[in-house]
Amino acid sequence: MPSSSASPSATSRLLSIDALRGLVIIFMLLDHVRETFLLHMQVPDPMDVAVTEPALFFSRTLAHLCAPVFILLTGLSAFLYGEKHAGRAAVSSFLLKRGLFLVVLELTLVNFAWTFQFPPGVIYLQVIWAIGLSMLALSALLWLPRSLLVALGLGIIAGHNLLDPVQFANDSLMHVPWAILHDRGWIDVSEQLRLRTSYPLLPWIGVIAIGYTIGPWFASKADSARRQNRLRNYGLGALLAFVGLRLINGYGERSWSVGETGTQTLMSLLNITKYPPSLLFLCLTLGTGLLLLLAFERGQAMRWLRPLTVFGAAPMFFYLLHLYVLKLLYIAAVAIWGLNQSSHFGFDAVWPIWLCTVALAVLLYPAVRWFAGLKARRRDIQWLKYL
Repeated sequence: MPSSSASPSATSRLLSIDALRGLVIIFMLLDHVRETFLLHMQVPDPMDVAVTEPALFFSRTLAHLCAPVFILLTGLSAFLYGEKHAGRAAVSSFLLKRGLFLVVLELTLVNFAWTFQFPPGVIYLQVIWAIGLSMLALSALLWLPRSLLVALGLGIIAGHNLLDPVQFANDSLMHVPWAILHDRGWIDVSEQLRLRTSYPLLPWIGVIAIGYTIGPWFASKADSARRQNRLRNYGLGALLAFVGLRLINGYGERSWSVGETGTQTLMSLLNITKYPPSLLFLCLTLGTGLLLLLAFERGQAMRWLRPLTVFGAAPMFFYLLHLYVLKLLYIAAVAIWGLNQSSHFGFDAVWPIWLCTVALAVLLYPAVRWFAGLKARRRDIQWLKYL
């Protein structure tokens, strides 16, 4: 969190980053509550509009913002870290160490929070894994000239769907690297252990690269009016690209169709692929993220943004905390009420998911505020910055 001595411009730009991160944390909480208590109503990717009720569809669609915004802001925050810590060498070193830390965290504490199995039979390589490996990639790529890094990032985002037809058999030497980079699948480590590459990496490298290259917009001496114009123009441009590409039904996605109602048609238009994120997925989510950054910077005096900035100031702490709280709540619910949905305990509708999300956000807020304050006060404790 910025200090009280920061200039108004510096304060607003940093508050907007934390507020956006905090908002997508709440959306992430909603999605993880859904995965915990609506496990019997799982949705595929992309979703099946014909059998997915609108409340569930749009709840899931909100969560689409999470990974793109997290990873874009990771790149942006890396640039701002370099502004404070003597340039790219310090950034590269920090990204390397924190990226490795996140990979280890995914393989251990995060996976255990999802499964409560030790030793694990399956390790799910999810968003923390993707962020960690993206940071490792950026630690090397940030040495490129900025224009070349922009071109590389945009090229990966726009072009990776051209690789969709490429497949490798399980016995191919390319199966493991391709499963990690682009093709969501399974990696057999042994008879007792399998890895699931839930978040193919390649597109996320493009996103973190773009996040780093927009860093100068948020530099301490950057003009706020110019930054806001860029956020508006690029945000709207990404959304217009989404609309144009989606309407022509031609690249990286299944075709949309006109439904029996306007709601079904809208659902079909928004039914886009996250694993790996298609060009259309990233146009929609990143465009929305840039416009939210603009809105939060312009509205940073609004009091309701302050709780979001608290969540956004301690994202990893909240991530670990909420996973373990959800797992313990699920175990407690099964112990009290039993398995009421075949082999699962779950709610019968979507509205309790929203109610549970709000309740958990309120209950976890004091702990997150405490940890965010600890980070701000004790900058001498080096390991805190990794959370």
